[in-house]
Amino acid sequence: MSEVTTNRPGRTGVTDATSLVEEARRREIRAKWLLNTPALIVLFFAASGPLLVMIIYSFLKAGNYGGVAWEISTEGWFNVFLQRDIFDDTLSVADAHLSILWRSVNLSVQTTLTCLILGFPTAYFIATRPPSARNLWLFLITIPFWTNLLIRTFAVMEVIRNQGLINTALMALGVIDEPIQMLFTDFAIMVGMTYVYLPLMVLPIYASMEKFDFRLVEAGYDLYATRLKVLRRIIIPMVKPGIVAGSILVFIPSLGAYVTPRILGGGKNMMLGNLIALQFGQGRNWPLGSALSLTLLAIVMIALLFYVRRVGKVESKHG
Repeated sequence: MSEVTTNRPGRTGVTDATSLVEEARRREIRAKWLLNTPALIVLFFAASGPLLVMIIYSFLKAGNYGGVAWEISTEGWFNVFLQRDIFDDTLSVADAHLSILWRSVNLSVQTTLTCLILGFPTAYFIATRPPSARNLWLFLITIPFWTNLLIRTFAVMEVIRNQGLINTALMALGVIDEPIQMLFTDFAIMVGMTYVYLPLMVLPIYASMEKFDFRLVEAGYDLYATRLKVLRRIIIPMVKPGIVAGSILVFIPSLGAYVTPRILGGGKNMMLGNLIALQFGQGRNWPLGSALSLTLLAIVMIALLFYVRRVGKVESKHG
């Protein structure tokens, strides 16, 4: 019985068509990369370039009159948390750096919580207004962004200084006999940063609340839930992505703030941004300034990773 060989010309045609599609797809990808190459180059030198310079400077030796000496050294990183006595070279903890770092994180957390306490009801109020009135309220919230940061900081100074609006009103009412010292304190820095960054908390929360179905609130009341339970069990879980996003948007710029602590702190209550600027200026210790900058970057990256994980959990939980 003779063997019968079966030819399948159709299969060869399918293979050729698949190869042509794959080749066309590869050409399209190459074309997109070529078109994006100029933008990628600009991003690399504009964003990654300065960061690479900071990394290199942090592992060099400080120059005698500023700048760096091109000698490999880890003294910059060493001085972030430790210090060496100038007489006997004994090591001790860099209390000044750690206190400034703690003040920066502490004030940033306080500013974030204060913005959340003020921003959440503000966003809720705007979201519950008629659609025709919401744009007006959002317009009023964004007005401070139209003014320079320096001017806004000086405006806060005029309110809380010894002869400012608050102390003058309290003394006129007979509540106090002498002005309360609020300026040049940590409280003044926190108030200034809260005023500056409050819109960054309101807008993300409002964006989440705008999509919220308020019929769920009515359903909660129909099931005899109290206002507090409706807030805890319904509203907050549904708008949590906006709360987390707003907290990150406030915490990160607060951590690296320079202008507001410089003016309202009076140079005595420095934060991490002021310490970094001091090392590149009067301190003339560029490696230490670079190491402090990278330390600030590491804290910001930790905050961003926390944000990504929290938002990922919320999205997976709600499908």
